[in-house]
Amino acid sequence: MNFIKIVLTFGMCLIFAACAANAPTTNAPTNAPLPTSGSAQTIAPTRPPTNAPTHAPTSQATAPPAATEISNAATPAPTQPAPTQPAPTNTRAIAADISFTVGAEPFIANLKKPVLVTDAGDGSGRLFIVEQRGDILIAENGRVRETPFLNLRGKVNSQDNERGLLSVAFHPDYKNNGIFFVDYTGEPDGATVIERYRVSADPNVADANSGRVILEFAQPEANHNGGMMAFGPDGYLYIGTGDGGGAGDEHGPIGNGQNLNTLLGKMLRIDVNADPYAIPADNPFVNRADAKPEIWAYGLRNPWRFSFDRATGDLYIGDVGQGSREEIDFQAASAHGGENYGWRIMEGDECYDAAQNCARTDLIPPIAVYSHDFGCSVTGGYVYRGQTYAWLDGQYLFADYCSGIVWATARDANGVWQTRRVGKFDDTISSFGQDANGELYVVGHGNGVIYKLTASR
Repeated sequence: MNFIKIVLTFGMCLIFAACAANAPTTNAPTNAPLPTSGSAQTIAPTRPPTNAPTHAPTSQATAPPAATEISNAATPAPTQPAPTQPAPTNTRAIAADISFTVGAEPFIANLKKPVLVTDAGDGSGRLFIVEQRGDILIAENGRVRETPFLNLRGKVNSQDNERGLLSVAFHPDYKNNGIFFVDYTGEPDGATVIERYRVSADPNVADANSGRVILEFAQPEANHNGGMMAFGPDGYLYIGTGDGGGAGDEHGPIGNGQNLNTLLGKMLRIDVNADPYAIPADNPFVNRADAKPEIWAYGLRNPWRFSFDRATGDLYIGDVGQGSREEIDFQAASAHGGENYGWRIMEGDECYDAAQNCARTDLIPPIAVYSHDFGCSVTGGYVYRGQTYAWLDGQYLFADYCSGIVWATARDANGVWQTRRVGKFDDTISSFGQDANGELYVVGHGNGVIYKLTASR
């Protein structure tokens, strides 16, 4: 597949294809009842009202730095805001000064705009690949099965660069209950849809008739849909949502990111062991009349990809910037929620909306930031916990979609984040992935390839 030529759309910093010119052996039960939960109120799927949609202003496209300019730049590592608190005890300090580089070895090719690769946690060793157009595929032993695990093309609106089937998350007890969830922008209007499915009697094919929408909310624009879902170490489902799109979080006087009465621009946390779901009793805004109880954290622009460290439970969020800065945000496993990551008051480590007081002390600064001199849209990754490259243990890897530059960050013994460039991929990187053994994969959106991450010292 031909490499997609990238053009940076200044002022919007769209997450992936918007930056392009064109852009087991045991059957899971199919009738197992959903477990119930008495810990909190059960919520019916709703589509909360939003402000009237407006269109983002047309921006003049400018080309990103050429690859030679990037590769010849002197140590193009992201800048690092000073930490505001010492490293929590559950965050492992590592030898941050280890010198290494990473690469990408083709693993599966001939895919159609892949956006995610993941393991189901069922012990089967299979990888599940999400294609933006609406298919979930299964790969075994490096080959894709001919029949999709699930085909949602009839439900998915993928007509715009950032819309489509965006992620899949398997229930922590998927091996026994066969339940999984998908996040997509639906027909006809592109609303965000979180839908629950079950596997069929065939472990390689989902029951297409088992779908039930558990949460749905409108999107004012076609971009900034978030789309990542993942189960945390607490067993709850976390959902990243964008700010509603357009440019500059333009919907409302303070923007959706800072507005606690909307699900947009947030990290949501729900209990799916209820029908359709429940609010965890310890969510930070559960008792506030002026806030949505599903909210776990806020102040996000477009948290396209986030992940939990499988060893510590810490949360890392890659939040896409506006026209200047890209950022990685961090939440320790010991956190209680309610963190404000700053948007639209801050863009990375820079003041964006001075009217909302950029000097306020309740904003959580990013752990790593890079400017648009080195790309256009951050793709959050994973902390390496595999066995193949022992020296990578504890390193969080992330990349830029447009430039392909890869960085690693980790805390040193003093609790200071140390970030540096460790490689460059010749593809548009829409996601990273992790298998059952903790080995990492790279998703090439433009070339339609899933790569295995390699490393050398």
